[in-house]
Amino acid sequence: MLAVHRLTLSDFRCYSFLRLETDGRPVVLTGPNGAGKTNILEALSFLSPGRGFRRAKLSEVTRRGADEKAPWAVAALVDRPDDSPLEIGTGKEGGSERRLLRIDGSPARSQAALSEVVSLLWLIPAMDRLFLEGATGRRRFLDRLVLGFDPAHASRATAYEHAMRERTRLLKERRFDPSWLGVLEETMARHGAAMAEARKSTVARLNAACRQGIGPFPAAVLSVSGAVESLMDEFAPADAEDRFRQALAQGRRRDAEAGGAVEGPHRSDLQVRHGIKDLPAEQCSTGEQKAVLVAILLGQARAQADLRGLPPILLLDEIAAHLDQTRRAALFDELCALKAQSWLTGTDHSLFAELADRAQFFRVDDALVVAE
Repeated sequence: MLAVHRLTLSDFRCYSFLRLETDGRPVVLTGPNGAGKTNILEALSFLSPGRGFRRAKLSEVTRRGADEKAPWAVAALVDRPDDSPLEIGTGKEGGSERRLLRIDGSPARSQAALSEVVSLLWLIPAMDRLFLEGATGRRRFLDRLVLGFDPAHASRATAYEHAMRERTRLLKERRFDPSWLGVLEETMARHGAAMAEARKSTVARLNAACRQGIGPFPAAVLSVSGAVESLMDEFAPADAEDRFRQALAQGRRRDAEAGGAVEGPHRSDLQVRHGIKDLPAEQCSTGEQKAVLVAILLGQARAQADLRGLPPILLLDEIAAHLDQTRRAALFDELCALKAQSWLTGTDHSLFAELADRAQFFRVDDALVVAE
């Protein structure tokens, strides 16, 4: 299984130093609010590309009172099947907002390299409004799912966004050089079409996994909408890419007035329906929405295990909230059956009683972590 067997934090959030060792079973962290449970999960989320699941500025992560010249660091020993353990280290560069990354002692060229060696998914309380708020959060959630099947998705998204920013800068400056813009639009079309295709493929895999049924959790029905995705429905991938490139070229004046590209995969959205009730997720109750989210994550873990041979590491913050006892027990059974290392937090130890000795339990209180 893919598992973090040793996690070390230095000047990270409330921790001046923490060294935590696990054996691959689900890890349960219990304790009062504000004790530091979520901070441990956030540290783990930095083992994937991005700014962690809180999307905080790197300077905000450094422990208060810590030396700014030696800011926070996260290190992990990751065990992988059929391979040697992997050392990952990351942290903030002193005096800047630049994130440093080393894999097995060598500097990584980009954060996208993490997607090739570690796969993580998370469900946190901030996502409870995923279906009610704007498309940005849903798009980010979908792209996290895509990475589990297609690690190169992160590199494509980075290349697309870089070309889009450069094109936007030229348009704002009213520099309509067709050759320069043409190169950027070609890059956007190539990577944007690949992003859209990967998203559609992921949605198809997830729908197939959810149709199999996951205990008492409702089957989620997913779809992705957007200009490029619509082109993929009508045309072959190469033709869809070419039509997107033409649309960008024809829309230069419009995009200059709008302050950026009006159409593209950066504006796509994820739609989710409650399969049993055939209702949009945003029209379901809070508890039903949580159950749908859990179903998506479990479906992803199943599909990823089938495709890549192992499920992702799951970070489940306050996961027991809005789940009744039947669904909690079913969730724990599924996590154990998947053989996925999962990290769970909650204020009440009794909510995890069904796990018993199938999990490791730690008590967290005022940044002090003690095995139970």
